[in-house]
Amino acid sequence: MLGNDVRLVQRAIEPCKAVLAAARENGKILIIHTREGHRPEMVDVYNHKNRNNIIGSQGQMGKILIRGERGHDIIDELYPIKGEAVIDKPGKGSFYATDFELILNRNAISTLLVCGVTTEVCVHTTVREANDRGYHCIVVEDACASYNDEFHRVAIAMISAQGGIFGSVTTSEELINYIQKSSVGDA
Repeated sequence: MLGNDVRLVQRAIEPCKAVLAAARENGKILIIHTREGHRPEMVDVYNHKNRNNIIGSQGQMGKILIRGERGHDIIDELYPIKGEAVIDKPGKGSFYATDFELILNRNAISTLLVCGVTTEVCVHTTVREANDRGYHCIVVEDACASYNDEFHRVAIAMISAQGGIFGSVTTSEELINYIQKSSVGDA
């Protein structure tokens, strides 16, 4: 509805799918899925966030960004399996108005492996929120994407600038090799 080319963000699916498979195979990595969406009554949507009136409007797969609608669900290729938490977030970051931090603390998690879309919005906001809370973030560059290649490039550069001001950056291949060769369990 915004005219974005979804093929650009779809590039992250296969790398994300490969990282997810490696994490599942490892069996020690806590997997948490997040998705942005709002209550059906839209009581958690600020006016300035919906100034173009797209949130809640009818799209091809239901009401846009509304929890419970088909378009709000996680895509089949990356769908959670039993035991994997799903965080519904009313904002861009995974910490805002969610129990994400509670789950991380309960499981003694100190490092986050971050994949998803869009790099410059939801990924970046989550990484910045996590950094402020003392978590180390490893952003999987090719398992993240944007509707704008330049935004993706700059967002990734900002994360790793100044020796990793917000976190570290890796590729799906490097991360999968590390997961398969080590006893990763604190991510």
